[in-house]
Amino acid sequence: MVLVLLNLGPGFAATVDDTGGAANRLPEAMVQALRRYRIPIDSVSVFAQEIGHERPIVSVASDVARNPASVMKLLPTLVALEELGPAYTWKTEAYATAGIEKGNLAGDLYLKGYGDPYFLTEHFWRLLRGLRIGGMTGIDGDLVLDRSFFEPDIVDPADFDGQPYRVYNTSASALLLNFHAVNFRIEPDTAASRVRIVADPQPDHIKIVNRVKLIDGPCRHWNSRLKMRVIHTPHKDTVHFSGRYAARCGQRSLFRSISEPAAYVYGVFKNLWREQGGRFGGRLQERLLPAEARLLYTAYSRPLAEVIRSTNKYSNNVMSRQLLLTLGAEIYDPPGTLAKGVQVVDAWLQKKGLHFPELVLDDGTGLSREVRISAGHLGKLLLAAYRSPRMPEFVSSLPIAGIDGTLHKRFVDSDFAGRLHVKTGTLDNVRAMAGYLLDAQGRRLVVVYLHNHRSAHLRAGARVEAEFLSWLYNRP
Repeated sequence: MVLVLLNLGPGFAATVDDTGGAANRLPEAMVQALRRYRIPIDSVSVFAQEIGHERPIVSVASDVARNPASVMKLLPTLVALEELGPAYTWKTEAYATAGIEKGNLAGDLYLKGYGDPYFLTEHFWRLLRGLRIGGMTGIDGDLVLDRSFFEPDIVDPADFDGQPYRVYNTSASALLLNFHAVNFRIEPDTAASRVRIVADPQPDHIKIVNRVKLIDGPCRHWNSRLKMRVIHTPHKDTVHFSGRYAARCGQRSLFRSISEPAAYVYGVFKNLWREQGGRFGGRLQERLLPAEARLLYTAYSRPLAEVIRSTNKYSNNVMSRQLLLTLGAEIYDPPGTLAKGVQVVDAWLQKKGLHFPELVLDDGTGLSREVRISAGHLGKLLLAAYRSPRMPEFVSSLPIAGIDGTLHKRFVDSDFAGRLHVKTGTLDNVRAMAGYLLDAQGRRLVVVYLHNHRSAHLRAGARVEAEFLSWLYNRP
């Protein structure tokens, strides 16, 4: 194949496949937007193809490896659907080695996790309620956690952007509770001229020191006006809040992951168990489940088809990482590792006849500067997904323009609101989008847009992307 450069003005060019294949210059409106914002054309890759047709509608720089940001989540979610099935569920189990006498467990309570990405407080409450209904009222021993289904995650959560308490940097765990996050609910108490801060959940080991001042004035940049500092000690995490908070802001939520995973589970356990009237005064331990332990209760997750809806629609990084680790553990035996998960993805691509030599998957989240894939190969992936028996579950997991997920406030007034199902991705200098568009003529298209440039994540990049979508939607 020979590529020819088309001159579109100073600093602009587009590629054309002169073998008679996909032709292709960028839409004129898109070119004009690039010129207006002084963005070089070689920073953008696009691909679009109508479902059921053999040739792309447009394919510009589609073989260039670029950073797709969170669009990379499409790959592990699709592979998980195909390899594990839409009805796959995770489990969380409670065990004991000692007996229960007059409601009292005369030993340790063991909890073993299998990587449930969506194990929340209410699910943990039901697990403990199951133990209470089974006759357990007190625990003489300790709480012992077995997280061996996954290899321990030794990644520093501050590595990516120096924000270790942001939930998107949360480490994976075989026993993941609430994404290890605390919702700090912040609300003005005007009668008392103060700001209330309440943690939900409130793990037993977390203490809040609140020195935030309530002020008048408009609610602008409320979260940047708050300062949070965490002091870790062996048995306590103290969260110091300071700064100013405007009364007009009303109630707001600040989600942060501030504790080690095991300490977090232990702290929430103690509160939930006591709320249900249970007695416990033991410590936290981590070790493997003994062979002689007997199963007391099993909590099952939502099915995979539902879990990937949360993963893709809200671009949840830790859930995507849990999926990749689960694939590794289920296909190649525990413990699940990222290397095993990547191996599963590679084997699936090979089985489907998809050769992506430029692919750098990393941990499956797209939260990395090293991940790479081309627009053309993302297009092939989406075409393969549309031919898959799992297509309905996969497409329904994607955000819908102007309606839900990460797109609920985007493209609201556009012609294609409600007709565009795409996974988006944004990092500094990166904007990406891949999915399906139902155009004005009722034709369904695979659409991919990858943009790596210092303006990509800004308003300029958004305008260029919108021009591309509008052209695809309205073309004859």
